[in-house]
Amino acid sequence: MQYHIVCIASEHKGNEFLEQANSDGWRVTLVTRKKLLDSPWSWDSISEVRSVEDDAQPVDYVRAITNIAGSEKIDRVVGLDEFDVITAALAREHLQLPGMNSSFLRRFRDKLTMRNLAAENGIPCPEFTGVFNEDEINDFLARVPAPWIVKPRFEVSAFGIRKCETAQQVWDVLTELDNRDNWRDHPSQFVLERFVEGRVFHVDSVVEGGKVRAAGVSQYGTTPFSVTHHGGVFTSSIVPYRSSVRKSLETVNSQLLKAFEYDRGVTHAEFLQSAATGEIFLLEVACRVGGAYIANVLEYACGFNLWREWAKLETATKQHPYKLPKLRKDHAGVALALANTEEPNTDHYADEEIVYRVKKSRHVGLIFHSKKQARIDELLDSYSERIATDFLAVAPAKERYDD
Repeated sequence: MQYHIVCIASEHKGNEFLEQANSDGWRVTLVTRKKLLDSPWSWDSISEVRSVEDDAQPVDYVRAITNIAGSEKIDRVVGLDEFDVITAALAREHLQLPGMNSSFLRRFRDKLTMRNLAAENGIPCPEFTGVFNEDEINDFLARVPAPWIVKPRFEVSAFGIRKCETAQQVWDVLTELDNRDNWRDHPSQFVLERFVEGRVFHVDSVVEGGKVRAAGVSQYGTTPFSVTHHGGVFTSSIVPYRSSVRKSLETVNSQLLKAFEYDRGVTHAEFLQSAATGEIFLLEVACRVGGAYIANVLEYACGFNLWREWAKLETATKQHPYKLPKLRKDHAGVALALANTEEPNTDHYADEEIVYRVKKSRHVGLIFHSKKQARIDELLDSYSERIATDFLAVAPAKERYDD
C-alpha cells in the first residue's frame, strides 16, 4: 500500500519537502495557485497537481482537497507556507485526518495568542496589550515607556509594523487603520507592544515527541524590521556553539515549545536580546520552515535540512520511524538582497566559501560555509558592501505579505 500526502503551497517553496516525501515512498499531490503552475517545482516528485484560483480562500483549498479525497484516499495534509498552515488544519478537520487542529495552531499564527500563552508560562515578552479597549490602551501608553510598535497579529516577518514615538502617533495609526473600514485592517487585528532595541536571533528546530531533536541557532546581521523598512542587505549566520547566548536561546526555545505543547514538526522562533539589559524576549514563533534560505544555511552548517526533516517526520510510520541524520558543528551564513536587475550575475564573486547562489528573479544571494566563524563574519561584512554597491535595489516597505 502506498501512502498519500497532499501538500498545500500558496507560494513557490518546499521542493525539498516534496522530494523527500516522494523518496520515502509516498504519493505526493500538490495543491497550488494557478499562477504558480509554471514555477520550477520538483515535478519528478509530484504524482498529481491540482490548482485553485489565484485569489483562493481557505475554503477553496478545502474543497479542492475534498474533491481529491473522493477518488483517492488521503493520509496526510500539510501546509508548506505560513499562510497554508491553518488551511491545512481546516482540511484535516473536515476530512477527519490526523494532525494539529486550527484552534491549536492559532498559537503559532496569532501574535497576541502566542504572547498571552508565553507570558502565562514565564517566557519573557516585551510588554504588550491587545487593541480592544480605549482605557486599556491609554493605561498601557501611560505605564510603558516609548517607543512602541503597532504590529499585525497575523502577518509574517516585519510586514505592517509601525513604530511610534508618542501616544498621539499610536492613536493616529489606530484611527487610520479603523478608517479603512475593512476587517483585515481593523485595529483589533493588531497588537501594541514596547519596542526593545537589541539583537535579533532565530532558533529553527526539528521536534519529535515533544522534544527538540535538532536546532540551528542564528543571528540576524540587520534586523528584519530594518531591512523591510529601510532596505539593505539581509544577513544571518550561525551563533558560536559554545557561546552563553546560544545556550540561553536553546533553553528558552525548548521551554517555549514545551509550553506550546508542540509534539512533532519544525519551528521557526525569533527572539530579541535587549541591548540595555541582556534579557531575552520572544518575538514570534511559527510551525513551519523559516524563509530567506535558512534551511540551506543549516544544511551546510549543521547537517540537516528543515524541509527534508519535516517531510521525514510527516511520513514516518511504526515500520519506518523517524531517524535524525548525523549532525555537525560548522559555520555558515547568508547574504540576500533585492537586485536592480532581472537576473543578477554573480560570477565575479569567486571566494571558495561560496557554496550556494540564489537563483530567483531580482534577487541576489549567497550562502557561505566554513569551519571558522571568523571567516563567515568576514565574508558577510565584505559581501554586504559588495552586493550593496553592485546590485542593491530598495523597494518601499509593504504593509502585508500578499504576493
